[in-house]
Amino acid sequence: MFGRRFEPPASKSFSKTSKVNKSSSSFSKSSGVSKSRHEPRQHRRPATSSSSNVPNQTALSPTGTLTPSIVTLVIGKDQRIFAAHEDVLCASPWFQQALSDQYMDPQNSKRIHLPDEEPEIFSSVLEYLYKGDYYPRLVHNKRRNSWEIEQIEEEGRSSNESTVYHHAIDGDILKDTVIYCTAEKYGLEELKRVALRKQGLQSGIQCSTILTSARYAYANTPDTDSKLRAHYLALIIRSRSTFKRSGTMQLEMFNGGTQLFFDLFVALCNHVDDISSAQNTPRSNRHFF
Repeated sequence: MFGRRFEPPASKSFSKTSKVNKSSSSFSKSSGVSKSRHEPRQHRRPATSSSSNVPNQTALSPTGTLTPSIVTLVIGKDQRIFAAHEDVLCASPWFQQALSDQYMDPQNSKRIHLPDEEPEIFSSVLEYLYKGDYYPRLVHNKRRNSWEIEQIEEEGRSSNESTVYHHAIDGDILKDTVIYCTAEKYGLEELKRVALRKQGLQSGIQCSTILTSARYAYANTPDTDSKLRAHYLALIIRSRSTFKRSGTMQLEMFNGGTQLFFDLFVALCNHVDDISSAQNTPRSNRHFF
């Protein structure tokens, strides 16, 4: 599935995932993500990774068994080659349509070109379609009765990376945000929920990365989106003491060009109104004698 490369373009890999703690309002430089934008990275996910709570590879097949029909997917500017079963891809309404219309290569009925996708992201989408999750997986902590992201320490892997370089913005962006937006495009609602939950577990991210990711989220989700956009608004309000001192925040607001900051203003107003209302509401449930 996570296949061979198309020659002659040079191979290109992207970032690894992060070690995750509970949400934090701190976005200090020391705890944030920092790496060279154009430096090649090692592909970090073994195809054989599995756990007992991951569905088997036929879980999303309409019939429960996979047909031998294989689709070749040419991904990104470097034309990375991926291969997947048609049954698996057809879990996405977008691919159902793409397999029968103008997205197909006229010389090969089983080849789809997606030059604007990032290979790192598309690899995660395929992993989800086959396994029901993507690396690093969500695991349930029974002792704490909470969800966490699995911790895997392997040679050559960093434990604190949660971003991916995206050529469209020429910079780093939160990987789970890109996966959410990609799931929106392909009509994969459950993948959106998984990506949103994982993003909610991230901490220690730089202000600049959060603002860049929020801009990307607004540019790649519909106005009706009530999940990812709201996540960023709540995150900024919760960490307002950090953002109000951020030069990046000041520059982003000055540049504008996005619905983000008006929505943030409305959310802040609502937040203040809620606090005022709570302070002024008489405690009628108390009885004095």
